[in-house]
Amino acid sequence: MANFRQTPLTCSGHTRPVVDLDFSDITPCGYFLISACKDGKPMIRQGDTGDWIGTFEGHKGAVWSATLNKDATRAATGAADFTAKIWDAEKGDELHTFSHRHIVKSVDFNRAGTHLLTGSNEKLLRIFDLNKTDAEPLQFAGHTSNIRAALFSTDGKRVFSASDDKTVRAWDASDGTELKRLDFSAIPNSLVLSSDGKTIVLTYGQFIAFYNSETLEKIKEFEAPAPINSASLHPCEKFFVAGGEDFKMYKFDYETGAEIESFKGHFGPVHCVRFSPDGELYASGSEDGTLRLWQTTVGKTYGLWKCIVPDDNNSFDVQNNTAELKVET
Repeated sequence: MANFRQTPLTCSGHTRPVVDLDFSDITPCGYFLISACKDGKPMIRQGDTGDWIGTFEGHKGAVWSATLNKDATRAATGAADFTAKIWDAEKGDELHTFSHRHIVKSVDFNRAGTHLLTGSNEKLLRIFDLNKTDAEPLQFAGHTSNIRAALFSTDGKRVFSASDDKTVRAWDASDGTELKRLDFSAIPNSLVLSSDGKTIVLTYGQFIAFYNSETLEKIKEFEAPAPINSASLHPCEKFFVAGGEDFKMYKFDYETGAEIESFKGHFGPVHCVRFSPDGELYASGSEDGTLRLWQTTVGKTYGLWKCIVPDDNNSFDVQNNTAELKVET
């Protein structure tokens, strides 16, 4: 049997570190990928190939967070210009700007796409009603330092947040009541829900931890070889991927925590990692200014990947709606 080597797709276009990314659900047109970058220009791409579709122009500072609603018709971004913006993801038009009093580090749509959650360096969480954009948002206070990540539960009834105060908290989304608080030995820098919404994947220091999203009880926790910035659980829940300060992408067994494989591809720390909605690939964003797409099953024919045996000279480069596979014969 042929021995296949991981050959990621490299998505160029950004000029500064890529700090956040998100996939849509699978739509009639496939699925889509959005990236947030310190260059202030979030981009949307075809999810399975990395082909560039468009750039959202309008922020006047680094964009720290970006997300798509489930059918990829709307995008939201949070930035260092003290704003969160809603965009028409099909046309690229800016639809609304929500002003804040400090850097917006996190944005998330609820499942229905009717509300936007933001977390900022004001130490506050806000929920905006997208059907009443001029109404005052519901505001949550309790964190004592900057908020790094915030997300809705799948049913939209709860909100989870991670802060530089070394806590993760759960809140009632209807009134902002704090429901539970978890304390950590290091700053929790990433919160991601599993595809079924039942598990929270969080990272802090060299640890990747998994919590029940209903009870916020710990399910399991593993220590990685290096400080980890982000992790994502595969939809089948048999393994997870993670990336961090040593430039590597890791795949671990979810039952045992054993390392299955690791790959170097980025030329800087990995800031964000997510599985695609079909689980066939995972995306990573890095300090090196690139997004890379990695095969879950190396060598499988999928998207731009062909079932060949690559060598060290093979690479994929996706930019401006083009892709090229270089093969040595």
